[in-house]
Amino acid sequence: MRIEGAVPSQADVDAIAALVAKVQEVQGNEDVDGFISLFRKDAVWVTGHGKRLYGRDTIEAFTRKVLPGAMKDSSATYEPDHLLFLRPDIAVVNVNQTYVEHGGTTGAHGSPVYFLAKDGSDWEIAAAQNTSVV
Repeated sequence: MRIEGAVPSQADVDAIAALVAKVQEVQGNEDVDGFISLFRKDAVWVTGHGKRLYGRDTIEAFTRKVLPGAMKDSSATYEPDHLLFLRPDIAVVNVNQTYVEHGGTTGAHGSPVYFLAKDGSDWEIAAAQNTSVV
């Protein structure tokens, strides 16, 4: 992963990598509560199909409709590609997302970007766009 900006600490880099890994884990396990716990209360999420969701409650309502059953035929990997620290408490991470069918065939790709904010000791998703690669 390429890292730019003034890196506050290796612990912050590790925590952000862990957050991306957690996104992969909770998505793969269709864990709505785990997914929602990664967002700030005032977060903004733009889905892979361009639907804008404002606030954690709206993101949760949408996720409860679409996540259960979404991984029945495939899983996805999330690999951080680029991390930019804008400030010690604000970071942007680009992710390479690859869907893999249960038979092992690689499918679609995505290019999510997460805007992260650190409140206290925890990094949370403040805004995100989940873009499909065509």
